[in-house]
Amino acid sequence: MIGGYLGAGKTTMVNHLLRHAEGRRIAILVNEFGDLPIDEDLIEAEGEDMIAISGGCICCSFGSDLTTALIKLSELTPPPDHVVIEASGVAMPGTVALSISILPGFALSGVVVLADGERVQAQAKDDYIGDTILRQLSDADVIVHSKTDLQPNERAVEAVESWLQAMAPQAKIVPTARGRVPPDIILGLTGPTAKPQASPHADAGYESLAFRKIPPCVPEDLAQKLATGSYGVIRAKGFLRDAEGNSWVVQTVGRRFEAQRSQQPELDGVVCIGRRGALDTEALEALLGSAG
Repeated sequence: MIGGYLGAGKTTMVNHLLRHAEGRRIAILVNEFGDLPIDEDLIEAEGEDMIAISGGCICCSFGSDLTTALIKLSELTPPPDHVVIEASGVAMPGTVALSISILPGFALSGVVVLADGERVQAQAKDDYIGDTILRQLSDADVIVHSKTDLQPNERAVEAVESWLQAMAPQAKIVPTARGRVPPDIILGLTGPTAKPQASPHADAGYESLAFRKIPPCVPEDLAQKLATGSYGVIRAKGFLRDAEGNSWVVQTVGRRFEAQRSQQPELDGVVCIGRRGALDTEALEALLGSAG
């Protein structure tokens, strides 16, 4: 079970996991605002609800029906060796994990929560999301301290890890940059140390807006505006085109942003996530509708 707040690096870690499956058949189940961007060179075939990935792995969307998706996976021949469930960034992973224990043929190996080392302490103090952050950490057997490469020095990394350990004394802390977590740390868990707990789902406090057919633009400029402008955007991700028709993948987390050339020219559109009622729909429509 993988959890962690919006933009903590879950998708990056999942792609790394798939690249280093080493013969293990892994099923990825995702329920996220927007699409899970699996690296294009890993994909062998795409269907309506399932992506076939090289090496015998698959990625499935379970929407709001995790139980049905798990039952379908159990009926595959051969069945997957591991099922990795990526929860929404605003979900409580312990709550999702509870649903696994009632299904025959499945056992919870553990809960992995990603924490953005640059932002997690400030997020924990936020009046709106602090409870969500701390509850996610309390559900963790392993906390992946992500984005250590963006922190100023080793002392800063150690300070964050000390804080994480104080917030979640039951968890093992694993530092990483760019999602490069050894697969055995994720797939080698043998049982939860933190007892999964039911709690109110946090998704209701958030909303997402999807924008399609965005005019050609300067992708990095548009990503910067989404990250730094007063649009109420906490997280944005998607695909844009520049004036030459090249495809770009853009992502924002808080005030950070990046834009990189994409090899998925058929994809187009951006999903923006924010607290319910805080997204400035009109301003976003004006920005994305006149991006060129």
